[in-house]
Amino acid sequence: MKALIKYLLIFVVSFSVSAQTLRPGDVLQIKLPGETAFESNFQINNEGQINLPEIGSITLKGLSLNESKTLLQEQLSSVYRDLSRFNLILKERRLSVMVLGYVKKPGSVDLPVRSNVQMAINRAGGLAQGAQLDKLQIRRNSGLIEFNYKEYLDSGDPSSLPPLEPMDEIFVPASPLIGNVQVEFDAKTLTASGDAGTGGDSIKVFGEVHRPGTFAFKNDASVMDMIMRAGGVTRYAGIEQIRIIHNGQPFPFNMREYLDTGNPKLMPGIRQGDVIFIPQATEQVKNGSRTVYVMGEVFKPGAMEMGDGSGFYDLLATAGGPTRFAETRQIKIIRANGQVTPFDLQGYVDGQKRGRLPQIMPGDAILVPEKTDMNEKSWLKVHPNRAVRIIGAVNRPGRYEWATEMTLMDLIAHAGGPVAGADTSHLQVLKASADGITRSVSFDLKKFLDKGGDIRTVPVVRAGDTVVIPELPKDPNDNRSQWVRQSSDRSIYIFGQVGAPGRYAFNNELNFLDILSAAQGPTGNADLANVRITHRRDGKTNVSQLNLHRYFQTGDDSMLPTVQNEDVIFIPKRDRAWLEKPKETVIRVLGAVARPGRYTFDDNMTVLDLLAEAGGPMNSALQDRIMVVNRVDGEAHSRLFDLVDFAKTGDFSKLPAIRAGDTLYVPSKEQSGWYRFVSTLQESITVFSFAHLIGL
Repeated sequence: MKALIKYLLIFVVSFSVSAQTLRPGDVLQIKLPGETAFESNFQINNEGQINLPEIGSITLKGLSLNESKTLLQEQLSSVYRDLSRFNLILKERRLSVMVLGYVKKPGSVDLPVRSNVQMAINRAGGLAQGAQLDKLQIRRNSGLIEFNYKEYLDSGDPSSLPPLEPMDEIFVPASPLIGNVQVEFDAKTLTASGDAGTGGDSIKVFGEVHRPGTFAFKNDASVMDMIMRAGGVTRYAGIEQIRIIHNGQPFPFNMREYLDTGNPKLMPGIRQGDVIFIPQATEQVKNGSRTVYVMGEVFKPGAMEMGDGSGFYDLLATAGGPTRFAETRQIKIIRANGQVTPFDLQGYVDGQKRGRLPQIMPGDAILVPEKTDMNEKSWLKVHPNRAVRIIGAVNRPGRYEWATEMTLMDLIAHAGGPVAGADTSHLQVLKASADGITRSVSFDLKKFLDKGGDIRTVPVVRAGDTVVIPELPKDPNDNRSQWVRQSSDRSIYIFGQVGAPGRYAFNNELNFLDILSAAQGPTGNADLANVRITHRRDGKTNVSQLNLHRYFQTGDDSMLPTVQNEDVIFIPKRDRAWLEKPKETVIRVLGAVARPGRYTFDDNMTVLDLLAEAGGPMNSALQDRIMVVNRVDGEAHSRLFDLVDFAKTGDFSKLPAIRAGDTLYVPSKEQSGWYRFVSTLQESITVFSFAHLIGL
C-alpha cells in the first residue's frame, strides 16, 4: 500500500511539472548522452528563447515541458540521428525582472523563484541617494502596481510588498527634494536644507545659521527651537535684530536680551508658514579699551577682547592659529601709535632667534601675511628690503624672499639651479652699500663644487643684493650676437687657420689644447711650426712662439704655453707672403734654383732639405760652388759647398751647418770667369767674321 501511494505521488509531481508553462528565467537541462555540447544547463532569456548548438534560437515561452520536449526533438532530429535517450528536465525556476530608476545598477536581474522586491533592489546595487521610497511601482502586462516600500522597511511586514512575477519591471522614482538637476549628495546633504517640510505648513529659517532651509512645523515650537533645528547661529549673526515674518509683517526679536534676562514674554510665537531671518552683524564692530585685532592668514581673524595676562600666543591661538598659507617669518605687530614691529615666529620656534615674544597691548593689531607663492609673478608681494634678485642662467630667475640663515647655495637651489649653459666659473654678486655704491664680488662656483674649499670663501649674500650667473656664449659661427653676452676679461681669442675662429669662454681649468679643440682644431693649411700666442698681463703684451708640429712629434707638454683670459692665439697659413716672416726665422735661397725665395727652416732640416724645398738646382747651376753666407758674432762669413763631391761620397759630415737667418746662394755658369772669356771670344770672332764678309 505504501509503495502504491509513493508511486502515485511521484506520478502527480511529474505530471504537474510536465504541465507547467515555461517562462523567462527557467533553467533547463537537456540530456543527450554522448554529446558534450549539451552538458551545460540552458536558461530561457527575456525573449523566451534558448540558444542550442547546431540549430540556434528556439522559442519555448508559454509551452509546457512536454510540448517543449517534442519541439526540441523535431528540431534536433535534422542534426542528430539517435534521439532515443533524449530528455528535457526543468531543473530550476527563476525570476527574471527589470529594476529601473534610482538604483545604483539599473537593469535586468536574475533571482530565485521566491524572491521579493527587496532582493531585486539589492541585486541592482541598492537604492541610490535621492530615491523616493513611498511610491515604488511594478509595471506588469501594461498594468501599474504602486506600493509603499518605506512601510515595509519600517514594519518588516512582507505582506506589504506585492509578489513578483517573471518579466516584472520595478521602478524607483526620485524624491522631489532633489529637484530636476542631477547632483552628488548624501543623506546629510539631503537634510541640510531642512527636514522635507513642504507647503504652507513649513517654517523657513535662513540668514546667519549653519543649516538654513525649510522645516516642518510642529506644535508648541518656538523661535529658539527652529534656530536650533537650523544648526544654531554663526559667529557673525546679529542676534539682537532677528526678524519673524508672519503674513507679510515683520516682528523683531532680540535674542541677546532674551538670553540675558530669560523673560519668556520676549519670545514671540510662530505659526505655520512663518519666515525667520537672522541678519549678519555688519554694523556691530567690536571696540573697546581691551580690544586686540588679529588679521591675515589665521583661521578666525577678527577683533577679540584681551584679558589679564593674555600674551602673543594666547591671542594667536584664540584666532585659530596660522593657516598653511601664512608667512610666519614676516609677522607684523602694528602698534596703536603707528609703529610696526616685525617678528619671526618660525625662527623663534626653531631656536634660531633669541629673545622674548613681542608684548601685545590693547589697540595693537597682529598681521600674519600670506606666504609668497613662487608661481606668483607679481614682484610686489616681496618688498625690496627683504628680497634678493637672481638673474642670468638659472631655471627660475626672479626676486626671492631672503632670510638671514640662507646662503648663496640656498638661493641658487631656490631658483632651480643653473641651466646647462651657465658659466658658473664667473658668478657675480652685486652688493649695494648705504652710500649707493655697488661693488661686484666674483666667485668660481664651478671650482668650489668640483673640488670643494673653504666655506668662508663663498660670498655672503644679504637682502638687496643681486646674484648674476652669466651664460656661456654659443658657437660664434652660429650666432655672432652671442658675443656681447661675454666680457673680454673672461675670453680667449683664437684666429687664423682653425675650424671656428672667434671668442671662447675660458677658466683656469682649461689649457691651450682645450681652446684649440673648442675652435675645431687646425685646418689643413695651418702652419703648425709658427703658432703665435700674445699674452696680455697687467697692461703689458708679450708674444711667444709654439712649434705645434714638434709637440705632436714629441708629446712634451712642457712645450705648450700657459694661456689665460684675454690672450690671443694666432695660427698662420702655410706659404704665406714672405713679408709676414721676419728674416730671423727664414733662410734665403738665391741663384740658379727652380724656386728662389725665403723658406721656413727648423733645426731638423739640412742644406739638402732646403735645396729640395726650393725645387733643386737648375741645369745652369754651378753645383760645386754653392755658397752658405751667415753672420757669426756680427761678422759675415761664407762657406763653399760642393754638391757634386757630396753626391759622389755621400759623406753627411761635409754638409755645412745652417741656421735660420742664413743665405744659400747657388751661382750659375754665366757667372764663371771661363764662361765670360768664352763668351767674349765668341763675340770677337763673330765681329771679325762679319767685317770680313762686308769687305772691311
